[in-house]
Amino acid sequence: MKYLDEFRDGQLARGLAARICQETDSTRHYALMEFCGGHTHAICRYGIEDLLPGNVRLIHGPGCPVCVLPSGRLQAAIDLAEQERVILCGYGDLLRVPGARGDTLLKAKARGADVRMVYSVDDALDAACTHPNQQVVFFAIGFETTTPPTAVAIQQARRERLGNFSVYCNHVLTPPALRALLAAPLPSPPRRQGVAQIKGQIDGFIGPAHVSTIIGSQPYEFVATDYQRPLVIAGFEPLDVLQAILMLIRQINANEAHVDNEYTRAVSPEGNRKAQRLMDEVFTIRSSFEWRGLGELPGSALAIRPAFADWDAERRFTIPEIPAIDHKACVCAEVLRGITRPEECKVFATACTPDHPLGACMVSAEGACAAHYHYGRFRQAAAS
Repeated sequence: MKYLDEFRDGQLARGLAARICQETDSTRHYALMEFCGGHTHAICRYGIEDLLPGNVRLIHGPGCPVCVLPSGRLQAAIDLAEQERVILCGYGDLLRVPGARGDTLLKAKARGADVRMVYSVDDALDAACTHPNQQVVFFAIGFETTTPPTAVAIQQARRERLGNFSVYCNHVLTPPALRALLAAPLPSPPRRQGVAQIKGQIDGFIGPAHVSTIIGSQPYEFVATDYQRPLVIAGFEPLDVLQAILMLIRQINANEAHVDNEYTRAVSPEGNRKAQRLMDEVFTIRSSFEWRGLGELPGSALAIRPAFADWDAERRFTIPEIPAIDHKACVCAEVLRGITRPEECKVFATACTPDHPLGACMVSAEGACAAHYHYGRFRQAAAS
């Protein structure tokens, strides 16, 4: 564990935090958005915000794939699971996220639907082999990180002629969401006691780690060239995040904007070419796709190519489009846009908890609300 321990060294972290405090300009404010659920949890788990000066604000972005999936797509999966002779396989987080009618896959399972939690798409393939007389649907979800395994599974299904296996594809793409955030500046946050007002814009981005291992750093160049915002790709450890914040502060102070890579031990400019080829062979880009909190975004998600149509659940079952309807008290959409912090939600940690979630951000292991709840950040906010 030494390799990880070095990136969690408390003395080094305090040194980096002191350097950040020294190099921030006290006459201005810094609004930095992390675009990765793993970063959100690292920030909350290690108390990184507590180490930063008051004029540096960390904003949680739409980096949780379960959270950004609109409730209509979830409801369609619930309806599909309740069809006869269908086995619907999905990751654990998906089973508890409310659909458009307030229903969940877990409740559908309790009513008798064959819904199965899986740890990988391979488990769904195994189910298809084990149950040849039933239709096995894999609920595919995630950013570019989890897309290559889905592509491999579809290719394997075609190679093995698994006619009872299909994929309900909900894979989304990171760069279009970043562009949407930059094209629509955030409104100014409400003034809080003891906290200076920060203008409603994102000054820089902490770029995602796992996504970047697949796509590389090059696809983010538009952030700097088109919108004059710096972006630093960072690893998941506390020293990674603190170093990325320092690198962003330095760029902002110098009025510079370019893409830096702090996570050089895993991310290259070109990314994983083999994984990219797999994705291109099996998937094509949708004309548009709905994101919770961001609305319809052009070219922001993937669909299965016609060559693999026999394994596309949307073609096999003619899955309808269902309007997205969320709980009236839930502000998950605002949390995903960075407009609202989890503890500012009226039902956070009261009516909405991990045991009784009203929205996706409290369900998912990568959700901002779940991170704030599990690591007690809201209790500190209430006491301050």
